Amino acid sequence: MFFSRGGDQRCVTSAEPRERAERIVREGWLARGAIISRLFAQRHAGFLIDVDFFAPEELEQEPIYRDLWRPQGVGWGMATAITLPTGDNAMFVLSRPTELGPFARAAAARLDALRPHLARSVLISARLQLERARIVSEALALMGIPALVFDDRGKVLAANALIEAIGSAVRWRAFDRVALRDKAADALLREAIALTGAKGSTSIRSFPVHDMDAENIMVAHVIPVRLSARDVFVLASGVLALTPVTAREAPPVELVQSLFDLTPTEARVARQTRGRPDRRGDRHG
Repeated sequence: MFFSRGGDQRCVTSAEPRERAERIVREGWLARGAIISRLFAQRHAGFLIDVDFFAPEELEQEPIYRDLWRPQGVGWGMATAITLPTGDNAMFVLSRPTELGPFARAAAARLDALRPHLARSVLISARLQLERARIVSEALALMGIPALVFDDRGKVLAANALIEAIGSAVRWRAFDRVALRDKAADALLREAIALTGAKGSTSIRSFPVHDMDAENIMVAHVIPVRLSARDVFVLASGVLALTPVTAREAPPVELVQSLFDLTPTEARVARQTRGRPDRRGDRHG
């Protein structure tokens, strides 16, 4: 199964095609050729065999078939495309050795009976992850921490009421984006979001934010969501949490660690609410 939102793609597979599927995602094969776009253009609420909407000679020229599958002995495919109201896309793809020939129509018909259940399960999973993003932001609100959850492109997925109320420090932009009114801090935020969205990023970024009206300083923590906190459906890339330097209490290390799957050292850094930012925007406890 391939799952995508914008330019972000993930997959979950059975054992045999795992290496090929992960390479397809890693190297951007889904954007090559016309077979994926043509599959979604069919708007077919069932499984389609590749030869249903491609002539055999056309398949010979499709990059995934020509350059990836067939050199490894895989010659045929069958798939269903699912477009979700959340803006996400999912595909269930089956592959078949070249020597066996194309999938039979009877095989697609059997899978068509399962397709409504697959579509519902994908939709529920995607919606549950959006709900999880909301729960994370509200959990931080219960601890008195203004926070929001964002995706790889910086789009806000969920925000608690505390951060929505900080009108003197936070500016809400079009297309579910957020900015900081402190221009220096906003530049650091843009950089932190970009780094958080990078594959393999694990670092926490903390920097000072001047509250323009209240004339005090907060500290922004940009915390990546990673490891077991992410799966194929997870859209969240990170959390922005704002804490005033005068805060007397911070959430327990263990709670922050469990929310974001941080190492113990990272969790201690993430909960720090005291200290003086240095010129590079790092914090020292």
